[in-house]
Amino acid sequence: MSLEKFAIIDSTLREGEQFVNAFFTTEQKIRIATLLDAFGVEYIELTTPCASPQSEKDCRAIAGLGLRAKTLTHTRCALEDVKIAVDTGVDGVDVVIGTSSYLRKFSHGKSIVEIIETAQDVIEYLLTQDVEVRFSTEDSLRSNAEDLYQVYEAVDQMGVHRVGVADTVGIGTPRQIYDLVKELRARVKADIEFHGHNDTGCAIANAFAALEAGATHVDTSVLGIGERNGITPLGGLVARVYAVNPALVSKYHLPLLLHLDQAVSRLVNVDIPFNNYITGFAAFTHKAGIHAKAVLNNPSTYEILRPEDFGLSRYIHIGSRLTGWNAIRYRADQLGLKLNNREIKEITEQVKMLADQQQLTLDEVDRLLSMHQATDEEAIAAEVGDPQSVETGEQETL
Repeated sequence: MSLEKFAIIDSTLREGEQFVNAFFTTEQKIRIATLLDAFGVEYIELTTPCASPQSEKDCRAIAGLGLRAKTLTHTRCALEDVKIAVDTGVDGVDVVIGTSSYLRKFSHGKSIVEIIETAQDVIEYLLTQDVEVRFSTEDSLRSNAEDLYQVYEAVDQMGVHRVGVADTVGIGTPRQIYDLVKELRARVKADIEFHGHNDTGCAIANAFAALEAGATHVDTSVLGIGERNGITPLGGLVARVYAVNPALVSKYHLPLLLHLDQAVSRLVNVDIPFNNYITGFAAFTHKAGIHAKAVLNNPSTYEILRPEDFGLSRYIHIGSRLTGWNAIRYRADQLGLKLNNREIKEITEQVKMLADQQQLTLDEVDRLLSMHQATDEEAIAAEVGDPQSVETGEQETL
């Protein structure tokens, strides 16, 4: 398992540009790259400079920022493309070519032998250029396994720094990914990178399975944006690894996740999903009475992630027919109200009855609590007597 030393290659500025709503200006790309760098990702992958004149300018601009993260760009396995990529000043070049029967027939038309020959020409050049070199197959999961291993072993012998496994259409299962990466780990010396699409909802699980099997690098994007349903989301991968051991992601500045998700969601005009890992508005919200009681006593009873570690806080939802009196007590204490257990239980029953009829806001529950406190204080005053009235009465008697 490579969890102790895994690295994140964030591809928001490459894969993420392929998201249907994405159109990043140079300034926006620089902002995203700066936030990713502050978060602590080890690599930032950029759109190939061959895509357009502006893409080349953007690649040069970000490569020249002096970030701590290494900059990479993603290119076809073509000598003319990688020469342009190297010239932009990036730290590494990610070369890719399709190996499935679909892509070999309908894309480039090369045989496995021709793919290896093409790869050798490109890799030989790149290894003279003082850049990291990654060679990836595309549509790896629909490629013949022996074809894959033949290609990977050939480029590994040439000295590439990483080989890449790409579940390009999101067809893989965690078990398939594990078995493929495990076998590849036994055959090559190079690092192993996993790139997984989320078409069938397995991107996070597949990325984690790849790490368990010996992968060293995982591609992510903020909010998982990318072609179609996107790829492994940055926050989702962090959440999955954190659940194993928080120390494994302590190298990242976790409170920046919310800022990253918010920034990118605005730029691509989508909402952060309510159930988004860590940053969704319901991520740390507890509603059921028995859950709330346990969480108030010990948050770990129903939280595998500590919101405090991400600069966030938990929320106990109390305006519900499911609420319990412990949650109402907790809110009363937050408001500084002095109510005994009998009163708290009475208010809880009121909340439940009202919530059976309509949705209640926190403000409405707070008003119930405050009204009860006020009524309680009036009752006490009536019982002991208003000091002013007593004094006046005594004077009249005299």
